[in-house]
Amino acid sequence: MTRGQIRGSSTGTPRRQPRRTALAAASSAALALTLLGAAGAQASPGGGEKGPHTAEAPDISVAAVQQDLEDLQSVAEANGGNRAHGRPGYKASLDYIKEKLDAAGYKTTIQEFDNNGSTGYNLVADWPGGATDSTVMTGAHLDSVSSGPGINDNGSGSAGILETALAVAKADLKPSKHLRFAWWDAEEEGLVGSRQYVERLSQDEIGAIDTYLNFDMIGSPNAGHFVYEDDPSVEAVFTEWFQSKGIETEASEEVNGRSDHASFKDAGVTVGGSFTGAGETMTQAQADKWGGTAGEPYDACYHSVCDDLSNINEEALDLHSDAIAHAVWELSS
Repeated sequence: MTRGQIRGSSTGTPRRQPRRTALAAASSAALALTLLGAAGAQASPGGGEKGPHTAEAPDISVAAVQQDLEDLQSVAEANGGNRAHGRPGYKASLDYIKEKLDAAGYKTTIQEFDNNGSTGYNLVADWPGGATDSTVMTGAHLDSVSSGPGINDNGSGSAGILETALAVAKADLKPSKHLRFAWWDAEEEGLVGSRQYVERLSQDEIGAIDTYLNFDMIGSPNAGHFVYEDDPSVEAVFTEWFQSKGIETEASEEVNGRSDHASFKDAGVTVGGSFTGAGETMTQAQADKWGGTAGEPYDACYHSVCDDLSNINEEALDLHSDAIAHAVWELSS
């Protein structure tokens, strides 16, 4: 997450079904509900009942997310101790993630841009299918600061969305909306990569992005549990899920304007996400609620050399990785 402070919203409108199609769908739905009733309704994470065509998001293996972080740590160690924009560790990180996505069946694209004399690289991965005029996009910045390997900031978010993307492929998910995942370069330089991406889109292409979800730091050692407070319906997807796990979230003030969702929000796209905190200090009330340590930063190694594998709260990483998958499944169905 960048240190700087940078300060829109649009919602998709569901299409109406033709009457004949709707009647046919109603008949099919009635039959499906009868069969479902015999087997027992599927409970949703929020305690309600899911429709017959809404798949349940899988549990994301925290061991797989941790393995990705170990591999990113190894990349940093082999490349001067960091994965920063313009440094070899960044491109090696991108190549690592791209190889996994290509093998899983994604259509991947590398977008190049210039920034202060260095070449930047965004990685964008599209899952085949779904309505491309209604896209759910999920992103995280892949670059670290130059002072360290950036395992929480933001290897954690990068690995969390990678494993969600791979879970989509493993499930052979066929969502009604199109799914796109992205890993941004030069976020630490001032959200440069994501802004480059958005600025190259036409108005029609911007309008086709139904929701952009951002994940920047989801494994903070002294973890808070924050949700972006930008769109009530998207926010509720997260808050209700966390409530089902017995966790009361708070609005994310620290992340406002400081990560890549700002590039999309400024263009009028609906945004959301979750976050475990950066350099600000946990209060006593938060410590009582979340079991952390009051008076200490959420991440004492924020933007430091010690942001390595030892700087990850596995419980928080597991929880927020599952929250990513839940939101992707819920919002794309």
